[in-house]
Amino acid sequence: MEIESGVNHNQIKKDSWKTVFTLAYQSLGVVYGDLSTSPLYVFKNTFAEDIEHSETNEEIFGVLSFIFWTLTLIPLLKYVFIVLRADDNGEGGTFALYSLLCRHAKVNSLPSFQSADEDLSSYKKDIRSPAPSTFGARLKSSLEKYRVLQRFLLVLALLGACMVIGDGILTPAISVFSAVSGVELATAKEHHKYIEVPVACMVLIGLFALQHYGTHRVGFLFAPVVITWLFCISAIGIYNIFHWNPHVYQALSPYYMYKFLKKTQRGGWMSLGGILLCITGSEAMFADLGHFSQLSIQIAFTSIVYPSLILAYMGQAAYLSQHHVIEDDYRIGFYVSVPEKLRWPVLVIAIMAAVVGSQAIITGTFSIINQCSALGCFPRVKIVHTSSKIHGQIYIPEINWILMLLCLAVTIGFRDTKRLGNASGLAVITVMLVTTCLMSLVIVLCWHKNVLLAISFVLFFGSLEALYFSASLIKFLEGAWVPVALSLFFMAVMSVWHYGTLKKYEFDVQNKVPVDWLLGAGPTLGLVRVRGIGLIHTELVSGIPAIFSHFVANLPAFHQVLVFLCVKSVPIPHVRNEERFLVGRIGPRAHRIYRCVVRYGYRDNHKDDFEFEDELVCSIAEYIRTGGGEEETGSRNGAAGGDEDDDDNHKEDMVVVGSATSASNSSGVRLYEEGDDAAGTSSAVIKTRKKVRFVIPESPRMDRSTREELREVMEARECGMAYILGHSYVRAKGGSSFIKKVVVNFGYDFLRRNCRDPTYALGSPHASTLEVGMVYHV
Repeated sequence: MEIESGVNHNQIKKDSWKTVFTLAYQSLGVVYGDLSTSPLYVFKNTFAEDIEHSETNEEIFGVLSFIFWTLTLIPLLKYVFIVLRADDNGEGGTFALYSLLCRHAKVNSLPSFQSADEDLSSYKKDIRSPAPSTFGARLKSSLEKYRVLQRFLLVLALLGACMVIGDGILTPAISVFSAVSGVELATAKEHHKYIEVPVACMVLIGLFALQHYGTHRVGFLFAPVVITWLFCISAIGIYNIFHWNPHVYQALSPYYMYKFLKKTQRGGWMSLGGILLCITGSEAMFADLGHFSQLSIQIAFTSIVYPSLILAYMGQAAYLSQHHVIEDDYRIGFYVSVPEKLRWPVLVIAIMAAVVGSQAIITGTFSIINQCSALGCFPRVKIVHTSSKIHGQIYIPEINWILMLLCLAVTIGFRDTKRLGNASGLAVITVMLVTTCLMSLVIVLCWHKNVLLAISFVLFFGSLEALYFSASLIKFLEGAWVPVALSLFFMAVMSVWHYGTLKKYEFDVQNKVPVDWLLGAGPTLGLVRVRGIGLIHTELVSGIPAIFSHFVANLPAFHQVLVFLCVKSVPIPHVRNEERFLVGRIGPRAHRIYRCVVRYGYRDNHKDDFEFEDELVCSIAEYIRTGGGEEETGSRNGAAGGDEDDDDNHKEDMVVVGSATSASNSSGVRLYEEGDDAAGTSSAVIKTRKKVRFVIPESPRMDRSTREELREVMEARECGMAYILGHSYVRAKGGSSFIKKVVVNFGYDFLRRNCRDPTYALGSPHASTLEVGMVYHV
């Protein structure tokens, strides 16, 4: 037995390392494509206008020194060794940091928050309160107390998200355009501009058309291209170093940065906007963390990407140090340092690598929008999960085509890498500044480190990034206005949607109907109970929604089993299946009215309708079997109630119930395929089929009333399930300010009418769905 155990342990360890290296290989094609193509345009943008060559090498060596230390301090030190550790249960990105802070400081922006959410294993993982009398405790108290600080934190996270989206538009444009610019060496000068733009546009269209295949397929397809490209630029770099200037290594000394700034002064400071482009794509290492793993990203960067980039930049500097007379500024680009016989093969590889480079930020944009949408800060979009094994790999069709159109627009509009570089640089450095600010809070509130460490982090990395930010902002009129304009637009969309969603939920809470009204409405309204299960979707986690009272008042009948279903997001990436359902009863047992809160993380894949129905019914059955049939007026230990402002006389006793996989095996409710012999089958067989037969086996441990209730629920399920959905029209109430009327009546209403319906509405069978319309005056 010991030998077998050892073999199994070694096999698991072997499989684990195999997975890590496979993910590291894939990450080269998805995460590092953008970072690896930066040598195409960094030197060209740096020397474009602000500084000129002299007959000495001080400018070239100074730029190389800045590139080396920028790559070392920001991607390597900050992201690889520090920021990647601040993952939100394996997820990364600006909103992952915000989600992490929300849980530690309880500044959650989701309105339907419950105390039961804090009992989720992923929610409370590694959460511990800071010691009293410490700065962390005082900071936490201030964030929880002052609403303005909570809003500032949300705006900061939204700003970072908007800049990531802007970067997703600009980075593909500059990467592809810079790669295509190599055509100029083989084409007449007066015609190359007319060739570059159409070719770049065709490449960009092909890139966005590939996105629907998914990250895992694209990663395996693109990884060989990036590996070939990195080998190519490092080999050319080594050749240039030994052939042109073996002493270029001296430029790695930080002293050359001081000499560079002292000699060039204001021009050198402005040229930092071009040097900044050497770290474009660094944020993708963190944003795409959910697609891969921390260790795989670290291995790929430190062993392959970082040394290849350093050699490439050193090789370019070595070539330029021996070629001071430049006929045309476009000839200072990457291709001029490539040996003439290799230029065409390198051009082909560069174009392919640029396509790959754009993949990183596009993937990161999908991730950040998915997180924003799940947390109620972005209009609902269609989320396509492209991998059954890795939950974070997604594709968003609407966003993909919007990105493509905007990317083509800036490519055609700018037509040169200089202004594209100015725009991309400002977007990149803004995201990094936001990450630095949020990380300082994570160090204090989540890691419980000394405040001096957080201050040191902000001062060190923040000062470096602020220097680059100022150099980018000074070029506002020369292209840097584009990410600002895009961010303001997306920020307006996010703010309007978040505000409208919040006001709509507040209206639901203020106008919800007491449970007593529903229990006493039968005699006065002449209510009739019909066969089947009625599923009422609501955003409330307690109380009866106003839409249902509106429905009953006009059509006094509902089903023999009534379930108020709330599908909600929680600020964690994933909710375990056994913690997904929170089930309770409304009123006495005889009424057969239940409440079910279904919780999804912002990375979870929502179930399809048939599978979800079976899991829901089995979860209710498990609740009944485990004691939910007893009438209670209080809360049992471990139970989780609804909103704190719920003033219903009948308190709801809600307990966590597992998914169908666990519930069906323990509740005594077995699911069989239509046509199977129930008597001859001893174990539960779960199938994802439209028609499922439920069987309640005889059990002496189950009392009569519980068995009766279970049988009635199962019979109702066999009769079918009807969906009652609310269709609300939000309007600003009379006397509201002009701005509020514009935001609610035009902005939010336009977004609501043109965005996707909720997931549960899309999955509901049309033949069994009833929509109830109602106007909300907020």
